Amino acid sequence: MQSYTIGRAARLLGVSPDTARRWADAGRIATRRDEGGRRVVDGPDLAAFSVELARSDGADEETPYTSVRNAFPGIVTAIKLGDVAAQVEIQAGPHRLVSLLTREAVEELGLEVGVEATARVKSTNVHIDRT
Repeated sequence: MQSYTIGRAARLLGVSPDTARRWADAGRIATRRDEGGRRVVDGPDLAAFSVELARSDGADEETPYTSVRNAFPGIVTAIKLGDVAAQVEIQAGPHRLVSLLTREAVEELGLEVGVEATARVKSTNVHIDRT
């Protein structure tokens, strides 16, 4: 299972590391200490929190992360696998992006809930890069 430092989690959520620390201190994000004593967030917990955060009003929070050049770095929040095709959802700050791709591509990229990925949007197509 992938885990993220507070700083990396903050970047994926589109907030400052101080905001992520405050959320962790308040119990909004579940954290644990790694072998080095650093505070980390497990990928599935971060994925669930990012979806919850996007659904909330966010009026009292800092300005959300915005994309540049149609790249949306975020975290995989859901995957639906079929025999041949797959649907991958990424939460990138306040943006939920959905891509349809082959099951083989999902497996080759090692995509799973809680993994960091970047959605690249061109016209009506969403491509996924594992980061």
